[in-house]
Amino acid sequence: MKRVLLLATTTGYQTRMFAEAAKSLGVELVYATDRCDQLDDPWSDGAIPVRYHEEWKSVDSVLKAVDARPVDAVLALGDRPTVMAAYLSRLLGLPGHPPEAATAARDKRLLRNKLKAAGLPTPSFITVPAASDAMSLLDRITFPVVVKPTVLSASRGVIRADDPVSFATAFDRVRRLLASGEVRELRDPEADVVQIEEYIDGPEYALEGLLENGRLRTLAVFDKPDPLNGPFFEETIYVTPSRLTQIARRQLETAVATAATALGLHHGPIHAECRVSARGVFVLEIAARPIGGLCAKALRFEPSEDPRGSTSKPATIAFEELLLRHALGESASYWTRESRASAVMMIPIPRSGIFRRVDGLETAIHVPHLEDIHITPKPDQQLLALPEGSSYLGFIFARAEAPAFAERAVREAHARLKFTIDPMLPIAS
Repeated sequence: MKRVLLLATTTGYQTRMFAEAAKSLGVELVYATDRCDQLDDPWSDGAIPVRYHEEWKSVDSVLKAVDARPVDAVLALGDRPTVMAAYLSRLLGLPGHPPEAATAARDKRLLRNKLKAAGLPTPSFITVPAASDAMSLLDRITFPVVVKPTVLSASRGVIRADDPVSFATAFDRVRRLLASGEVRELRDPEADVVQIEEYIDGPEYALEGLLENGRLRTLAVFDKPDPLNGPFFEETIYVTPSRLTQIARRQLETAVATAATALGLHHGPIHAECRVSARGVFVLEIAARPIGGLCAKALRFEPSEDPRGSTSKPATIAFEELLLRHALGESASYWTRESRASAVMMIPIPRSGIFRRVDGLETAIHVPHLEDIHITPKPDQQLLALPEGSSYLGFIFARAEAPAFAERAVREAHARLKFTIDPMLPIAS
């Protein structure tokens, strides 16, 4: 039985889906997660405890754990495990992204500089200590700008500012987020740094791809039909296939491939976020990992023509199975994204508070083309909205013959849902 080492966090949505895909393939998963090493297997999955802020100590622990029973591949879920996964791939002699490239992809300053050196359009930026006086930075920036922490992923802590007052407010808000206990627990030196970037106007897209020995194979391009203009940048809907023109899509793919080469990414999954403006394609982020969370359920793959003449492939497979197959040496060229369009809505948290219930599920589920609704918070759970928050109320999935129908389905289903979120009571001093 083939064995795949899966590095993840204990809060990742995707680990269960990988377990299902591994069972389907007859592959054994070996987990390495950032759990408490003082408890005896608290999740009953035999995971190797690691600490992503103690990289080399954790790498050594994993190497010792897999020495007796070697693994055949390494995969990372989420941003934090990518660098450790890259080191383990190199030390175990397995295909993967170089550690230097994975590090550059996670370092927002290094990423910007490398993409600029490669001739790609890049927003101007400055990186300053979080303790800086915001007003002292005004002569170094031109509005509008985006204020963001470098240690956090997705849209967490990302705020647009259009003038000195909103800039000072945004900078202070990011500073307070970085000082929170949750961020401090990461023990990341980047937790004391704030990046201020030129705001780039234009629609945003995501590209999901696999690198095969340096060559990009695009798996999907997602439209983000809801404008991401700020002041916060909460992603809501992903739709694929993209409605970009063939020329525009080719330009986006070329920009992502150039960015991957500039960083040195070589083999494995990548997820890129891009803005398309009158000045060209801006690659805002490119990560050495697949799309995160339950959004991956929007991707399914069908067998393409196999030059080996194999007839044993299933009709469709999940994205996680494709990643496992690729990690174990199968070319992604044997698979293509399903012919139907798909959409996923990451249900935004409208305000911070205490989640009580959701009504309307029984009617929302009957919307034409709707496939599934997954509500993630439990009753009485505390919710934190963006920019401080890092989660969603849930996910809505649809599939249809055209992107517009799939998009319409998730919007209509969402309109039928009513969430009850009570305000949090102030703590008496």
